[in-house]
Amino acid sequence: MSLGAYCVICCRRIGTSASRLRSHTSWRNIRNIIRFTGSFILGGSLFLTYEVLALKKSLTLDTQVVEREKMKSYIYVRTVPADKVETHGPFSTADIEDHDCAVWLLLRKSQEEDRAARLQAVREMSQAHHWHDYQYRVIAQACDPRTLIGLARSKESDLRFFLPPPPLPSLKEDSSTEEELRHLLASLPQTELDECLQYFTSLALSESSQSLAAQKGGLWCFGGNGLPYAESFGEVPSATVEMFCLEAIVKHSEIPSHCDHIEAGGGLQLLQRLYQLHKDCPKVQRNIMRIIGNMALNEHLHPAIIHSGWVSIMAEALKSYHIMEASHAARTLANLDRETVREKYQDGVYVLHPQCRTSQPIKADVLFIHGLMGAAFKTWRQQDSERVLLENAFVDEDRYTTCWPKTWLAKDCPALRIISVEYDTSLSDWRARCPMERKSIAFRSNELLSKLRAAGVGDRPMIWISHSMGGLLVKKMLLEASKKPELSSVINNTRGMIFYSVPHHGSHLAEYSVNIRYLLFPSLEVKELSKDSPALKALQDDFVEFAKDKNFQVLNFVETQPTFIGSMIKLHIVPVESADLGIGDLIPVDVNHLNICKPKKKDAFLYQRTLQFIRETLARDLEK
Repeated sequence: MSLGAYCVICCRRIGTSASRLRSHTSWRNIRNIIRFTGSFILGGSLFLTYEVLALKKSLTLDTQVVEREKMKSYIYVRTVPADKVETHGPFSTADIEDHDCAVWLLLRKSQEEDRAARLQAVREMSQAHHWHDYQYRVIAQACDPRTLIGLARSKESDLRFFLPPPPLPSLKEDSSTEEELRHLLASLPQTELDECLQYFTSLALSESSQSLAAQKGGLWCFGGNGLPYAESFGEVPSATVEMFCLEAIVKHSEIPSHCDHIEAGGGLQLLQRLYQLHKDCPKVQRNIMRIIGNMALNEHLHPAIIHSGWVSIMAEALKSYHIMEASHAARTLANLDRETVREKYQDGVYVLHPQCRTSQPIKADVLFIHGLMGAAFKTWRQQDSERVLLENAFVDEDRYTTCWPKTWLAKDCPALRIISVEYDTSLSDWRARCPMERKSIAFRSNELLSKLRAAGVGDRPMIWISHSMGGLLVKKMLLEASKKPELSSVINNTRGMIFYSVPHHGSHLAEYSVNIRYLLFPSLEVKELSKDSPALKALQDDFVEFAKDKNFQVLNFVETQPTFIGSMIKLHIVPVESADLGIGDLIPVDVNHLNICKPKKKDAFLYQRTLQFIRETLARDLEK
């Protein structure tokens, strides 16, 4: 407004001026006004243009970001005329965006006919840690089952490679998980059943949910109902009706034809529901993984197991800090992996190392066989495991481990395959899991020998490591293998053995059967450990002669402290004279029978002497 008024005044002055001097002055003022207004208009225009462009830029969306967000959920394939597409097997150049070229090339490589190329592609995928989230999902949606299993068995694989399991079917109306599990068990064939399988099946099906709830209303592990029981030995069992059903199904899954019925009856989905519902109950999860691992022994069931989503569950479990959970998952995935694994791992045979695919060549085997009341993992834990050291185990396995063969030995001897075997034993028939199961050492040795041979034991040089009664099983297995030509490789590749307090000449344990709480009606295993057992004496004599002939290397450890059995008996279970095989060194150790195979720490004499024996005995084989 002020500028306009100033212009009007100037114009009036020009119109009323008479003199030429004043006219000249007025035109000078007009030029000044024009310069000023021109500069003002130009500057204002530039300012407005800048503001408009800045506003436009701030309101413009990045289309590349939008496209990337779309790719996180979908795989887009451009439509190109067929005559312009250059095909390369299942993929084409039209399918590949510039920024995803490496992803799709790896996918194509993973499906080539050349096995070495496929394995290399899986290794490269597993080592990819810089990809975008959607790129992992591309692999998850586009890879074939063979590649998926390879990624699951690769140590460094990102879990984003695995799609979540498909939605589970809804339960039938007015039905529960427990009832569905009972129905599955009842639908399985009653053929090919041994006495123990019949026992577990009848026990699991004997009571209805209603009667169980009326008799016992406690919450045990899951299901809302307790288990009616006789309070034998004054202890409350932790098992549930569902647990008995699972144990029965575990036994059924050892029969190939019954696995077909489990799959046809929706067992894979039902077991997955149980697994997801009861993540706070490791025993339930382990039994479920045992069933899936047994079913994976049947290759025609692999597509069903994969499509039901079990591979992603096992891939996650394999990365668990809990050795038992990881080992069960490793067994299942190894049975599914027919690309790199020839062996089949039956129930009770666990590979502690290597549990994943590895480029490290495996040159020898070390086998761990536990004894009475032992197990594949807990027998070989570090001493003082009662202390609360689990948090330390996650930080430094050199300080504490729940399974020293898997952590210490695998690190010190990476070229070994380390296998641990599990089988059921009991001190008394009253405490047996299956009252009808009375298996002799001879029966168990044949059973274990068959399982180990299926796992490829005998194909490499090996050392046997055993505790207590496990040593008797080792001796019996080797004697039995020597009688069968098809098992000659087991004998030829046996380099030596370590015995931890093995009662070669019998034990005092059976003599204390007067203790009602623990050893009333001693089990067959305990009876066979009697000093006057003819079978034990024959086993000792035959094995010593056989071992000398084969020149086996032997190392014996023996306890020097008594062991508490319950709260009433303090017993020197294996005296020094009984642990003396008559071959190899005999080393007394100042521990009891339970701790003779549990080193206190990694630099303890017990472990270091064991490690020295393994390295010296397998020196030639490991150097090849």
